[in-house]
Formats: sequence, C-alpha cells, structure tokens
Amino acid sequence: MRSGRRFAYYWTVFERLFTHPLWAYRTGTFAFANAWPIGLLVTSILVGAALVAWTLWRRRALGWQLLLPVGVLQTALIALILCLLWRPVLNVERVRDRENELAIAVDASASMAYGEGGQSRLQEVAAALRNDTLQGLEKTFAVRLFGFAQSTTPLDSLEAMPPPGRQTRIGDALTQVLQSAGSAPLAGVILFSDGAENGNTLSEERLAEIASYGVPVHTVGLGPEQVTDDLELERVEVASSAPAGSTIDAQIGIRHNGAAQARLRVYDRDNLVAARDVKLRTDAATTQLSLDLPAGQAGTHELRFVLDPIEGERNVINNTRTRVVNVPATRRNILYVEGEPRWEYKFLRRAVDRDRALRVASIVRTTPNKHYRQGVNSPDELVDGFPSDPAELFGYEAVIIGSYEAAALRAEQHRLLKEFVDKRGGTVLMLAGRYGLSAGGWQNAALAQTLPVQLTGRQPAQFVQRPAQAQLTIYGAESPIPRLDGDARRNVDRWKNLPQLADYQSLGRLKPGAIVLLEANGPQGRSPLLVWQHYGRGATYVLATASTLRWQMRMPSEDQSHEMFWRQLMHAIASTAPSRVTVNSERTVYEDERMVRLEAEVRDERFEPISNATVELHVAPERDAAFSQIMQPSGQGDGRYTATLDAASAGLYRIEMNARAENKEVGSAVTHVLRNDGVAEHFATYQHRDLLERIANATGGRYWPLSDLDGLAGAIPYSKAGIVERQTLDLWNLPIVFLTLLALKLGEWLLRLRWGRL
Repeated sequence: MRSGRRFAYYWTVFERLFTHPLWAYRTGTFAFANAWPIGLLVTSILVGAALVAWTLWRRRALGWQLLLPVGVLQTALIALILCLLWRPVLNVERVRDRENELAIAVDASASMAYGEGGQSRLQEVAAALRNDTLQGLEKTFAVRLFGFAQSTTPLDSLEAMPPPGRQTRIGDALTQVLQSAGSAPLAGVILFSDGAENGNTLSEERLAEIASYGVPVHTVGLGPEQVTDDLELERVEVASSAPAGSTIDAQIGIRHNGAAQARLRVYDRDNLVAARDVKLRTDAATTQLSLDLPAGQAGTHELRFVLDPIEGERNVINNTRTRVVNVPATRRNILYVEGEPRWEYKFLRRAVDRDRALRVASIVRTTPNKHYRQGVNSPDELVDGFPSDPAELFGYEAVIIGSYEAAALRAEQHRLLKEFVDKRGGTVLMLAGRYGLSAGGWQNAALAQTLPVQLTGRQPAQFVQRPAQAQLTIYGAESPIPRLDGDARRNVDRWKNLPQLADYQSLGRLKPGAIVLLEANGPQGRSPLLVWQHYGRGATYVLATASTLRWQMRMPSEDQSHEMFWRQLMHAIASTAPSRVTVNSERTVYEDERMVRLEAEVRDERFEPISNATVELHVAPERDAAFSQIMQPSGQGDGRYTATLDAASAGLYRIEMNARAENKEVGSAVTHVLRNDGVAEHFATYQHRDLLERIANATGGRYWPLSDLDGLAGAIPYSKAGIVERQTLDLWNLPIVFLTLLALKLGEWLLRLRWGRL
C-alpha cells in the first residue's frame, strides 16, 4: 500500500506539471496546430542558432569554456519559443463520458481466499475498489460487476460476491462478459485474479477469440508471485496401466520455497509402497525426480503421493496427489521364433517363466523340417510354424526373432510381419545370431523398413566372437528397460560391473528416429547394442548380441540383473501394443471437474476398424447408482467412438465398455476414473503474472499490480473500444513549458553571475 501512495503522489505531480493525464501522452499523437511548414520551423531554429553563434564568435577571446554553455542555453530558448509559435498539440482518442460500459470481472475461486496479513485476496480487491477506484471509474463509465469461478455471475454490488468456487475458468468468464455487454458499447474489461487458471479455458485459440472482440482487457494481479514456506506436488505422471508384477516409472515435480529437503511417501490406498528423502535444489523453484514403484497384483490401484509438511506450512492440501493405475489380469502374449537351439534362448525363457503377466509362445527349429514348441495354449497353436493368418499373428502383442534367416518365411508372411508393426501396433525385437539380422538376409525383407538401423549387405562375418562391455547411453539412463537399480548412479555402476559380452553384431547406419539405449564398448570402439524406434502404430527393437546369458552364468546366483533386464524388456515390447477393443479417458484423475470424456476403439481380428458397432458403456460410480450410456461413432470410419460422462459425485468410477457388431460380441474393455472435489484450487496458488500479462498484451490492455491501481481510472478512458471522440490538447500552455523557459533563462543568468563576465 505504501508503493500505491507513492504512485498516487507521482501521478498528481505529473498532472500538475503536464496538465493532461499520462495516458494521453502514451496513446496520443504529437502534431502542430498551425499550418505553417515544418521546414520553416527548422530553418528558423537554424537561423537563430547561427545568430547566437555569430554573437559569441565576436567575443571568442573569453574562451569557449565560457561561451559554449551560454550558447547552448540561448539556442534551446530560441528553439522552444519558435516551437510554441507553431502551437504544439496532442491528438488523442478518448471514450465519451457516460456513453460506454466498463466490465469488472472478479475472480471468486477458492484460491482467492488465500491471503497475507489477515486479509484474503478477495478482500483486497473489495478494499481497492472501494478506495476511490470504483468511484473514479463510475464518473466515466457505466460499470458492470461480475464474479466468476467455474461459472460467471452478474453482481449488483461487491457485497453480492458468490462463495468461493472450486475452479478458475478465466477464458469462459471473459467470453461471457464480452458476449453479455448491454445496449451501451463496452470500452474495456478489468480482470482481478491471481491467474491460477485450472479449467483449461485459455488455449491459444480461445485467447485469439477473446482478442477478436477488440475490447482491451486490463488485468490486475493478486497474491505473491512466490508462496513462501510451501511444498507442492506440482506434477505426478505415471502410466495409466501396467502389467502385473512390473515396475511403474513415476515422474514427479516438487515446487518448493523455504525448504532444503522433503520426505515423499507413496501409498497404495493405505499401504505404504515407497518412501524417499528428496534433496531440493537451491538454484531452481522446482525439483524433478523419478521413482520406481511396484505395479502389484492385478486390479485397480489408487496411488497416493504425499509430501510431509514443513514447519510453518499453511497449505497442506497441495502436498498430496492421487493417480489411478489399472493392472489388467490378462497376460500379454509374445511369439518367439528361433532358427536353432542355443543357450540365449534357454536363459531368455527362464528369465520370464515365472512372470504371470507374460506368456512366451516359442518355436525353435531343431531340424530343417521340425519345430519344437513351448508355452502354447492349445495343441493347434503354432502347429504349422510361423503364422500365415493375420488373425493368428495379430493375437500376439510382440514378436521376437532370433537366429532365424529371412528366407525361412514366405513373401505373404513377411508382409504380415510388417503389417504386425504398422497396422496392428505390435512390437518386433530382432536378436543377433548366426542367421540373425544381416547375416540372415533380413536387409532385403519388408520388415527392414521398420527397423531402427539400415541393415547392410549379407556378411556372415558381421556376427563374430569378440568381447565387449555393455554401457548405458544418456537415453538408456532414463529408460526403465535397462534400469537395474532405482538410483541412477548405482544403476550405472551395476552396468559397469556386469560381465563382458562374448559377441556382438555390427549394425548399419542408424535411422533418424532411432534411439540407442545400450552400446557395446569393444576393441573397435563403441557400437549400438540395443536400439529401438517407433514405426506406424508399433515399434521395432534390435539387440545386437547373443551372449546376455553371461550376465547370469558369471554372476552370483542371487544376482538378478539378467532376469530383471529381460523381464523389463519383455514388458516394454508387449505393453505398448493396443488391444482390439480399448476404452480410455483423457486422464485417470479429474479434480473438480464433472465431465469425463471417453474414447473407444473397436477393431476386428485382422485389426480392421469396425465403424458400425453398437458400443455401450456401463458405469459404476463408487457412491451413486450405476447407469449405461451409448457411445457415438467418430464419423470418420476409423473405428473410434466417443462419449462424455457426467460424473456428478466424487469417488472411483468403474467403466466397462461392450462392443457388438452384426449381433456378435466383438469384445469388452474396462477402465477406471477417480473424481476428486475441493482440490484443484489449492494447487498453484501463487500469482501467475505471465498469464495475466499475456491476456493483457493479446487484447491491447495492460497488466497492473494491485499496489498501482490508482492510475487505472485515468488510463482506461484512453481506449479505442466503445464510443470515442477525438480531442486536441494544447501543449503550449503547460506549466512545464513555462518552467522550462524560466529555467533556461535563469540558467544563463546564473552562469553570467558566477563568472562575472559576459
């Protein structure tokens, strides 16, 4: 408030010296009222300067250190008098008094209940408006008041402000205020808010729509730009689903001020599953960290992330966030094809045999015309070797191809394998071997287009026995696949201590989208070892070694590095493949939002889209009665269906989707959504000045701190919106002009008096 009084004092002094408001000078255009030529003015000033120089030249014996200051003052005096003869004016556009409306929109969300010094932000707004600001605006405008949170309400007075709302929707509020202008034109909008927009209503498109009304929005910022003594879980990102028994990678961001360390706990409902002490950064406002969490058994898991409060922390609601993870009971199916019995195959199967979330169905060629099958569900599965029917191949989520030459598959099977990645969205993992990759002629197969490396010509010598040490790349250090330890440093050390590989295969040039997770560091330098890339709806991986079994054979029996690596790699290649029938929400947790948007996808056994299906949702809320709703097709023939649910009450929602086509059951899928109330407004409670400034700049308004509000009433009338009139303001009779003339002549006289000369 002290800075506000200082601003008011400077504002008063300025208007006394310059007569007109500051905003007239900022928005007006300078001109001369007399029609005399400007060239004549310039010529007159030059002539006057020449006469002064001539008179001083005659007395040059006195020295230029005395003559020059006097000459400058005399020339400036002559120039100023000549300019006044041309009658300088300021052309401005100003709204007509009492012929325009002004809207004042006040944020009445729950975050405005926070405050400092025993006064809430909403109370600060009311005090500021009552302190002559509102009266000053009402002298020029017909003022209309609005209060907004999740909805916008016209107000008769400040006392009619609605109770704190559960959401801030600034974009909706501005749009409604602009659309609800009365019969009089709207000259401007004043927005009082902390800028904590959490309703997703201020996209670039919405802001452009607001700016298109041509009405300036002046924003007034409330609250501190940094909240002291506060911890906040700013960001928690986890996968919406995970296989049973796998590891979930949680990305967490902590906003902090006034703390050097925090304690983070993670609960699965009421069971503690993880805890970590976090050292907070001193050079940044946020600290980012990764946390590995167990996915647990099949079911729905409500993971609750909690920060222990620090001393003096007032807002502890923002210390907790909840995320929902669906762990399906179904197993992921992987097809593994080997061209010869080898140790790598045996140890790979052993690593995942006990994983209940994975099923590896394998074919091993023992003789040219004989195959050995393992892990099949029925006697007919893979009885004819590698599948030739799309429905059979597309029933797997991933395919592993070991030391198996490309010539063993027919052209139709090669086409299906490429479509498995591109259309079905599956993943193919290629392993090195005597008949693998280029040594097996895969550079000429259709699948080569999908691989992350450009395979070179067929050269058996590419796969040779040579030692190499597997090393993490920068991408591998961040990936969950080669994560043998949750701590980044210990993970690097564990990879350094693994036994050397006995072989690796030289790969060709990496493609632009390739990501290298592991490198082989051998006598010939470094070479890509584990590489992957997206292709179409799926992905492909290449592992350029056949000796990872050494990580099991040459380590103590209790060391699980080999099993852990292969389980994580298997889960990675199998978990990304979509099912034939899926249903998903935009997010798993909705905070203070009722409308839940769902999207489903329905495909047949060949993964062709089904666009004429009947897709029904069965919704089971935790607290209310169950209900059903039909999903609508997207209309684009892509097998997608959408629906918007009204989740009225808080709690966990179980949503089951059933799809039928031509009186046949196509499939079903289940997802879960959590609804929370009274949460969103307690996060990011600081002032978002950058957002408020962006609104003002986009609409032609200005951002104002609450402490500088005294100048608002003088600025808004100089708006180009509404009914305006052109005014010509004289500048020749300003007090500052006469004071300047007096100062120039007085300065010359003081110089003469001091030197006693001239």
